Amino acid sequence: MKKVLVVEDEQSIATLLQYNLEQAGYTVYVARDGNTAISMTLLEKPDLLLLDIMLPGMDGMEVCKTLRQEKIHTPILILTARGDEFDKVLGLELGADDYLTKPFSPRELLARVKAIFRRIELQGSVAEEPTSELRTGSLLIYPERIEAFQNGKLLDLTPKEFELLLYLMRHSEKVLHREQLLNAIWKYDYTGDSRVVDVHISHLREKIECDAKRPVYIKTVRGFGYKFEGSID
Repeated sequence: MKKVLVVEDEQSIATLLQYNLEQAGYTVYVARDGNTAISMTLLEKPDLLLLDIMLPGMDGMEVCKTLRQEKIHTPILILTARGDEFDKVLGLELGADDYLTKPFSPRELLARVKAIFRRIELQGSVAEEPTSELRTGSLLIYPERIEAFQNGKLLDLTPKEFELLLYLMRHSEKVLHREQLLNAIWKYDYTGDSRVVDVHISHLREKIECDAKRPVYIKTVRGFGYKFEGSID
């Protein structure tokens, strides 16, 4: 049975989330603040965090950042009442897997939770594929180990950056539309949020390119999207 940690300071919302998740067959824990969320993540080792942004003390963004810095890769679904795109993109930059804007229906929440768990299962299948490494030039990536190296140096990639790089390399020399990348990496349509892709591409270039302003690997195809250039061994 999958374990879900709900991090929400509003009692009524936390109770509603807990009820619907338990009805769907999940084991649910509840934390009311950021510090407790981190402690419970380490103690209970949940399979998913539902993380509200507005929390007393340490907010949701800081919780997400702290967990990722500690190399804890538990999937995180951010819950936000704000419609500001900056918050959404920042959360994804910090390592969150998805976000859901309040108000939302229980059906939408459960669908999003199931989508995240499906993605994890698919990633597990990918890890069992016979391809042990992908290499082009000085860039090397190990899909099953979730590790990437540039010139022999381990790259500090967020989970989404790693997924995006792996997808680009597996589709090298193909022009990939932003919408295609959104659907492939985030598993559903971020209508109007193509900036999410641009931000992650920018961060990837900073980490894998010698000169991010003159990229060798990830090229922009104006009016379409991006293309990864390089023969993959």
